[in-house]
Amino acid sequence: MDLKEAMKDRHSVRKFTAKPLDQDAIIALTAETERINQESGLHIQLITDEPEAFEAEKPSYGSFQGCRNYFTMVGPKGRDEEIGYYGEHLVLFAQALGINSCWVALTYKKGKSHGDIASGEKRYMVIALGYGQTSGEAHRGKTLTDISDYQAGDPDWYRAGLEAALLAPTAVNQQKFKFTRNGDKVTAKAGLGFYSKTDLGIVKYHFELGSGKGREVWA
Repeated sequence: MDLKEAMKDRHSVRKFTAKPLDQDAIIALTAETERINQESGLHIQLITDEPEAFEAEKPSYGSFQGCRNYFTMVGPKGRDEEIGYYGEHLVLFAQALGINSCWVALTYKKGKSHGDIASGEKRYMVIALGYGQTSGEAHRGKTLTDISDYQAGDPDWYRAGLEAALLAPTAVNQQKFKFTRNGDKVTAKAGLGFYSKTDLGIVKYHFELGSGKGREVWA
């Protein structure tokens, strides 16, 4: 499965089986996390077989069950958009390995979660990982014209990018973002809402993946 296929197949999962992460998958996830950190200057860490953050040994914690693995999304302060952008790459990388996930900002034990936080850094959130009891399900969302200035006759790459952005996970499925196009350049803006800057990074990553454009597409 490539990342585009993973983007289409991936849905949030909160209930996981007891199966440990495959060792080859851990090696691949660790290597990709290290590569991302070198590229971005973030301090994302993969935490495996850790039961405390989601109280995995209890029948359930909030809407979660059995989560013992997660990315802890650490980085310098003021990097919300990059956390979303690079975190979503890791989400889809994990999906391509057959590993389900869920972005989590509130429903975990912050005081018990693992990971190093250096001076000047913060933990933004975590991404729960594991083999889901199900593959999750799609949620009803907005339309192309709700989130952009799209009109019939616009380039195929623009439509493909917008369709990919609509597949992006956002906090409480709020989809509070807006795209506009001026020739070959695109502007993406975050609306008002919880974690909207992180959401913007996630949807920009999806847009690039769907459109086939690189980061130079942004105005």
